[in-house]
Amino acid sequence: MLQAVKTYLKITWDDEDALLQAIIERGKAYLNDLTGSELDFDTDGQPKSLLLDYCRYVHNNASEYFEENFAREIIRLQLQVAAEGMSADGRA
Repeated sequence: MLQAVKTYLKITWDDEDALLQAIIERGKAYLNDLTGSELDFDTDGQPKSLLLDYCRYVHNNASEYFEENFAREIIRLQLQVAAEGMSADGRA
């Protein structure tokens, strides 16, 4: 995931790797907490996309705007996770 974030942020140097890795881990925990689920951040899709954007916002010192600017995407992901949970339980 580190290389994906560096590519997304157009970072070609290694000086910030530890910082970026910490941002990635915080972002994963944050998004998992928002959805109440363990998301798959390794495959292309909404969770990975949101994680990349979360990292972009934190890296640019704008984390306070992330949830507001991505509210629709977050809600869509929450609904998707809930629907998948219901299907797995056999209720839908």
